[in-house]
Amino acid sequence: MSQGNRAPFVVAHRGASGTRPEHTLAAYELALEEGADGVECDVRLTRDGHLVCVHDRTVDRTSSGTGLVSEMTLDELRELDFGGDGSPAPVLTLTELITLVLDWRSRPTKLFIETKHPVRYGALVENKVLAELQRFGIATPASADHSRAVVMSFAATAVWRIRRAAPLLPTVLLGESSRYLGGSAATTVGATAVGPSVKTLREHPELVDKAAAAGRATYCWTVDDPQDVELCAELGVSWVATNHPGRTKTVLDGI
Repeated sequence: MSQGNRAPFVVAHRGASGTRPEHTLAAYELALEEGADGVECDVRLTRDGHLVCVHDRTVDRTSSGTGLVSEMTLDELRELDFGGDGSPAPVLTLTELITLVLDWRSRPTKLFIETKHPVRYGALVENKVLAELQRFGIATPASADHSRAVVMSFAATAVWRIRRAAPLLPTVLLGESSRYLGGSAATTVGATAVGPSVKTLREHPELVDKAAAAGRATYCWTVDDPQDVELCAELGVSWVATNHPGRTKTVLDGI
């Protein structure tokens, strides 16, 4: 295991989404209870300018309703049920998730925020994310290691916007192409980490050392299989995003 023999930190992908409905308060509360080192969310802008934690362009898959998130107001979204498991749950806002993470006193937990593109609101998404982080006082960390927030995107332009506006905030350039992540894109936009899928990492394990040589960390998604967890630990991946944070922590504790 590299990284000075330190195991990867565990990030709860959309909360403990393997057990609870994704992007719900219950999923994030369980992730924190299970010892997740970080939690991940996707954010989208509503028609009236609120950031909500929803992965898809529409609410069809994850709620009791239908329609585009970008065409709905926050009040309209709040009329829908995002629970889906018999326990009703309202849409979760980024404000509510940040509050939960910062109020969790047992240990400092990082919040990984992914902005989705292409979207009709373009750069306004990153502007709103930064404004929210500034409101909570976590947009200008003393160092990347001490930052409570990380912003990620598959869109290089989105990462560049964050780095330009908040140069001390850690960023992750996500992708599935080893050529893309191992090339000059991360350097060009100033990403502090690269984020390959676990499939890409299996096929191109050299990405971790290549990123480290350039001074960047590696964030791998979505790592649920115990063998993949062990692979990430062996390669020296910094952060593993998983739908099962408790189980993943147990695997890492046994290595």
